[in-house]
Parts: sequence; C-alpha cells; structure tokens
Amino acid sequence: MLANIFKKKNTAGIVETEMSFMEHIDSLRKHLFRAALYIIVVMFIVFLQKSYVFDTIILGPTKPDFFTYRFLCSLADFMCFEPAKFEIYTRELGEQLTVHLEVSFYLGLIVAFPLVFREFWLFIKPGLYTKEQMVTKGIVFVCTTLFLSGVLFGYFFIAPFSISFLASYDVSAQVKESVQLSSMVDIMLMFTMLTGLVFELPVVVYFLAKLGIMGPVFMRTYRRHAIVIITIIAAIITPPDVVSMTIVTIPLCLLYELSIYVAARVYPKDEIV
Repeated sequence: MLANIFKKKNTAGIVETEMSFMEHIDSLRKHLFRAALYIIVVMFIVFLQKSYVFDTIILGPTKPDFFTYRFLCSLADFMCFEPAKFEIYTRELGEQLTVHLEVSFYLGLIVAFPLVFREFWLFIKPGLYTKEQMVTKGIVFVCTTLFLSGVLFGYFFIAPFSISFLASYDVSAQVKESVQLSSMVDIMLMFTMLTGLVFELPVVVYFLAKLGIMGPVFMRTYRRHAIVIITIIAAIITPPDVVSMTIVTIPLCLLYELSIYVAARVYPKDEIV
C-alpha cells in the first residue's frame, strides 16, 4: 500500500500517473503544514484560557466536587470518593510557563485531532484503489470518535483515580506528600492520551485482520488473559470497591469484544488463526 501512495488512481482503480518523489514530498509537506496550523491555532486559543484550563480542567480531578466523584456518590453512599489531598508546587523557574505550553499543545492536539487525522488520511487516500477507499470509508469519523471517547474516559476515570492512588501511596508516615506541578500534569496527560490511543484498538485490529496477521480465533483464545490484565489494572487505580473497579473494567472489556467482532468480520475466510 505504501508503494501505491506514489501513484494516483482514477475512480476505476486504474493507475493514471505516478507521482515523482518530489511531488510526494510536496504533498506530504502541505498536509503536515495544515495539520500543524490546526494544532497551533487551537493551542493559541487554549493558551489564552489559562485560568479555566488549569482551575477547571487540569486541577479538577484534585477537587472533591469533580464530576466523577459526584457521579459515583450519586449511585450509592458507599461509592462516595474523596481524592487524596496534597500540595502542588513548582521547583524550577519558568516551570509554570513550560507546563502551560505543554498543556496547551496537548489540548490543541486533542481538539484538533479530527482535522489532523483528516490531513493524514487525505495524504494516504490517493494511493488506495477504489475498493480499498470504499472499505475504509468513514475512517476519519470512526478514529476520531474512538480517540475522543478514550480521552474522555481517561480524563474522567483513569487519570483521577491514578493520581489519587499515587498521591495517597506512602512507604512511611514520616514522608509527607507534596507533588510537583509538572509531575502531576505529566501523569494526567500520559493516562489521558494513552487511553485515547488504546481506544483505537478496533481500528488497529481491523487492519491487522485485513492483512491476515491477527484473527478472531487468536483473540478469543487470549480473551481470559486480556480480561485478567484489565481487571488487575482497574483494581490498582480505582478505589477499593467493586463498583468503581467495574466502571473502569467494563468499557475496556467491551472494547476488546468489539475488536474480536471486527476481526471476525474482515479476516480472510480461507485462513484460520
């Protein structure tokens, strides 16, 4: 497929012209420029909203009235959860500016993701045959939906519990918890972005199954292993109650089941893996 990117095809899937290397580079440069422009514009807007971004979004999970904690408490009294209390400080001169720029960049990337991924797809699409384009129709919408769903899930469930767990973990009563701003922000961004990427699993499985690399039988065989790993991770990062752990576990397990379904639909029927 990568070799086909250098070629332009008509609607019948027949090669009309072959792009030169420089034309290919020029096309890539244009798409990268537009993608970067989208991120920079959103990043600039986010940068100007400093108070809201930090007081409401970044520091939100450290407050008792955060949406997730209120939601759990509304389900049952025993699910009421209060985040670990700790002081946030900066150690280096200019750290707050650095963190501000870092947060603005990642939020810019998240918000502009649909447009950024669209540019990537517009670069790849000309190298596909008509049948391949039809099969992957709607991929921008699907990838965007999965990524943003993962980001929201990571922000509202994975990141808050992870930060609270790490902040409350102690090796001795003599050690007092005081968290550096950059450390907390890095943890939050890591879990949020990572969960967004994890939610792209069905898309990854789709292409692996299409190429015959990973089939539904393989995924069903290791289903129990996947569930055990997901459950262990959920048990570590959530409060010590079954319901909270289940809230984190179920979406990830459903994501795995969806990936099995996708693999079963597109995997070559004449092969068994």
